[in-house]
Amino acid sequence: MPDHGSTARLGVDIGGTFTDVALESGSRRVTTKVLTTPDAPEAAVLGGIRAVLQEAGLGPRDVTLIVHGTTLATNALIERKGAKTALVTTEGFRDTIEIRHENRFEQYDLAIDLPPPLVPRRHRYVVRERIGAAGQIVTPLVADEVHEIAAAIARDRIEAVAIGFLHSYANPAHERQAAEILSRRLPGLPITLSGEVSPEMREYERFSTACANAYVQPAIGRYLRNLERELGAAGFACPLFLMTSAGGLTTIETAIRFPVRLVESGPAGGAIFASHIAALGGLDKVLSFDMGGTTAKICLIDKGTPQTSRVFEVARIYRFKKGSGLPLRIPVIEMVEIGAGGGSIAEVDALGRVAIGPESAGAEPGPACYGQGGTAPTVTDADLALGRVNPETFSGGRLKLDAAAAGRAIARDVGGPLGLEPALAALAISEMVDENMANAARVHAIESGKNASERTLIAFGGAAPLHAARVAEKLGVSRVLVPRNAGVGSAVGFLRAPIAYELVRSRVQRLAHFEPETANRLFAEMRAEAEAIVRRGAGGAALTEERAAFMRYRGQGHEIRVALPARAYDDGDGKIFTHAFEDAYRRLYSRVVPGVEPEVVSWVLVLGAPAEARREVAAPVRDHEPAPRGRRPLFDAEQGRFVEVGLYWRPDLEPGARIPGPAVIAEDETNTVISPAFDAVIDGLGYIEMRRKKD
Repeated sequence: MPDHGSTARLGVDIGGTFTDVALESGSRRVTTKVLTTPDAPEAAVLGGIRAVLQEAGLGPRDVTLIVHGTTLATNALIERKGAKTALVTTEGFRDTIEIRHENRFEQYDLAIDLPPPLVPRRHRYVVRERIGAAGQIVTPLVADEVHEIAAAIARDRIEAVAIGFLHSYANPAHERQAAEILSRRLPGLPITLSGEVSPEMREYERFSTACANAYVQPAIGRYLRNLERELGAAGFACPLFLMTSAGGLTTIETAIRFPVRLVESGPAGGAIFASHIAALGGLDKVLSFDMGGTTAKICLIDKGTPQTSRVFEVARIYRFKKGSGLPLRIPVIEMVEIGAGGGSIAEVDALGRVAIGPESAGAEPGPACYGQGGTAPTVTDADLALGRVNPETFSGGRLKLDAAAAGRAIARDVGGPLGLEPALAALAISEMVDENMANAARVHAIESGKNASERTLIAFGGAAPLHAARVAEKLGVSRVLVPRNAGVGSAVGFLRAPIAYELVRSRVQRLAHFEPETANRLFAEMRAEAEAIVRRGAGGAALTEERAAFMRYRGQGHEIRVALPARAYDDGDGKIFTHAFEDAYRRLYSRVVPGVEPEVVSWVLVLGAPAEARREVAAPVRDHEPAPRGRRPLFDAEQGRFVEVGLYWRPDLEPGARIPGPAVIAEDETNTVISPAFDAVIDGLGYIEMRRKKD
């Protein structure tokens, strides 16, 4: 029965293949997955929302909040389908975004291919001006040159402009002056200021971030305005919030102004989902494994908190190597992302190796088994051929799968070139994608100074539960959790996120000569700016403030994040900050550097309202072994043949149910494959817990 006595909240996640929708009303949750509509993403959003409302027996007026995450900004950058963008910069710095750091991410590749900048050289304009590192005006802005640039921009039919001047993080006056001139001459033209979108040192990253923001701004602005209008026409009168890459929620106005902060919004929702589960279960060390239709995302979570970063690379073009993409200096939940999803296309390369992704069949035409015109074999086709997917329940039975088409595609493009029978060709695809994901997790953990094998793996996303057990085997992980509604984990995670905004400002201060007045004034300015954004969504709710600083020893080229107290500072805080830095440095490197003075490079403020609390009460557990709903053939890699295993329907399973592996647990949004190395039990929260067999 519908719960009309409570309000409803919606989480909506647009992925490359599926659009996921989760509705929560009181203690009830209703979810669905629908195919993404790339040409009009709002159509899938509205279709999914209508489906969950109908199932819940609710209407648009019952919804009090919609939280949305999207891959549209990411896809525009990866596919280079953004706006025709111009960069206005300081004379002498026209080629900064092309020169990059002058380093080589692949040292021994003589034919190295660098990613082209978003703005071609002919659309980069320079103006005489100069601001010093301390914010002082060295050379005043020449306004006449900006007027000439405005004429050139109009002549070239530029659709968006990024303005990036030297040291604008210290004083954005010239950027604002140039923007005013361009706005008067070219009304309605989207303009991004580097001193607003990324007010930090290091001009290459700052200019790159500003260009990326301008590049996606027109398309994201149109989409969000269209979605807002369509929701209003459908009768929704509730606020619409956007998930940011840092794991907080922001308003639609802020999202349109800074769309670059939406680049990792979907994966961030997944990390929040896994963090909530980790905190709920008291899990201190977690490996979050989110595998959808296009990509797989892996995140380390310690004590219920995911790792964060302030630099992110998008659209890596060289085997996902660091340095081969476009750097974005924005707050982001740190994770590794690889092109390994259900729709990732498999092929045999020139060396006779099975290669998976990053190209994806997406939602259109989709994998061969979808029967929508796709002919290339994908990971989903391999899973179907191996017996891991239950065709009758796939996507709630709304999408009928064609096993014969999947088999033909695998035999033609993989089995034939390698001389393998279809089942072994499908296994080759699956093993390769599982090894890619396990290796990515292993390397990510090592780079963070951590051990993946000692963690609990939390698997979610439409494809992760099918591959989680095998990935865990490769990593040496002995415990795997598949939560309820794992297939739409990111959408559920959106409903756990707080309304929050993070700001970073670069102001160098030597701690031996700490100036409390400067720090207090800077944090007051940051608090006012963040509060103006957060209050639009949080209203009069109590806000929490967190502070940090990025510090280093003088002369070093990298910084570490150090937590700071959120209060007014005085002269004695220089020593307190120094001790905090040394403690953090010692934890990372097991030592400090004597005789070298530390300094602050950037200051961080995170302002937010608490997320809506949702308690999950564990049900009584009764140890029992349920009867399977049926039997089905599942390919056993160890035996090299199909074996008959139990097929279970997840909604039938009660807490305490024990299921020996191998087996398959089916549900509307995904399937969980229990490999022969694991047994499973349903815990009090309805989660599938797989534990490695002792033998």
